[in-house]
Amino acid sequence: MTVSLKSNERLDDLQRNGYRIIQNPEKFCFGMDAVLLCGFARAKSEDTLLDLGTGTGIIPILMEGRYGLSHLTGLEIQEESADMARRSVILNHLENKIDIVTGDIKEADNLFPSASFDCITCNPPYMIGQHGIVNPEAPKAIARHEILCTLEDVVRQAAKLVKPGGSFFLVHRPFRLAEIITCMTNHKLEPKRMQLVYPYVDKEPNMVLIEGVRGGKPRMTVDKPLIIFEKPGEYMPEIREIYGY
Repeated sequence: MTVSLKSNERLDDLQRNGYRIIQNPEKFCFGMDAVLLCGFARAKSEDTLLDLGTGTGIIPILMEGRYGLSHLTGLEIQEESADMARRSVILNHLENKIDIVTGDIKEADNLFPSASFDCITCNPPYMIGQHGIVNPEAPKAIARHEILCTLEDVVRQAAKLVKPGGSFFLVHRPFRLAEIITCMTNHKLEPKRMQLVYPYVDKEPNMVLIEGVRGGKPRMTVDKPLIIFEKPGEYMPEIREIYGY
């Protein structure tokens, strides 16, 4: 099937398995947080995965390239983003492995059977209330601010849809870490592993990666810090490895 680009869209090389992704920079493009989440997540080749709020499908495509899972599903509420994700799936000949579903995270348990995924990923909107400047462009605002769903919505749905013993992988901002851990434990997604991400070795962390296990026992390990830049414009070796450079 021929895949054509629409107005203002572009093709980006994902540096893995020859995969490419369709994006519209005037709407929203994936960021480093999605790539780092895929580097942090763990999965087996026989696993099934659900990505909540998949955007243009970056996480299912990268996770397939990294782990070759048996099947992956991306859930996205914005039809324009879902359409780009579907065309990227076709472009990469992954139609038999990746499904893109248009729907609301808050209604995910009505779209999929309970406890039906081995692992769930999410790169959710980070900002609440007056945190940050709300982008006037709706697609970007929805991606960055809790307009259509909250952290509570995401965690509640993940807890319902992941299998007992299955993992939920989340990337978020450190300033909400206490809220994240409390929310996960309240929904029986026991935090088991965490990693803080720092832009430079002497700066404060600006991302947190966290794994929760449904029904897991209380005990969390903290991975060594992940540093992005060795110096301005130059990634640390660990970051280059995650990107596949």
